[in-house]
Amino acid sequence: MRQLVYCIASTIDGFIAGPDGSDPTGPGGFWPVAQDYIQHLATELPEILPGPARTALSITAEGTHFDTVLEGRRTYEIGLKAGITDAYPHLRHLVFSRTLAASPDPNVEVVATDPVAKVRELKQENGKDIWLIGGSELAGVLYAEIDRLIIKLGPLTIGTGIPLFSRDTAFDPRRWQLAGHTVVASGSAFLTYISTPSA
Repeated sequence: MRQLVYCIASTIDGFIAGPDGSDPTGPGGFWPVAQDYIQHLATELPEILPGPARTALSITAEGTHFDTVLEGRRTYEIGLKAGITDAYPHLRHLVFSRTLAASPDPNVEVVATDPVAKVRELKQENGKDIWLIGGSELAGVLYAEIDRLIIKLGPLTIGTGIPLFSRDTAFDPRRWQLAGHTVVASGSAFLTYISTPSA
């Protein structure tokens, strides 16, 4: 069965964006992206690089991890503000929103139904794993459905911002087993955790 993988960049203090929710790696962002970080993604997770980055880096590799990407409306709108209606044209792209009347792109599916039910349906389909890019609220709603975490841990702290999981996420302690790790010279760590059954 396919797995839901929350693959997300996080600061050491557990934030995925600043308080305003804008792209931390974009123009004026606080998160510098080192060349070895990009190279690791290009080699190990090429499918999570957005289309424009793949084009700039001449990446055509399909990738071995994911064929579907899920995101919430606020995360999707970061791309829209930059003029990008489908940042991941190489993946099946679903955006969860009850307020978007229609998709701005024919290749992006807007889902207004229950995210948990939709993810359970997707898990039953054939294919590669499902990448949850965020945001925090959607990750909170799907908390119990996440099978694996890939945390791209940046060597910085910001004090406050958008947390890894929404503060509205239900209290539900879970244990995770470290299944792999890579640290690049610029200081970022790529940590893979697998959900372990409750004792």
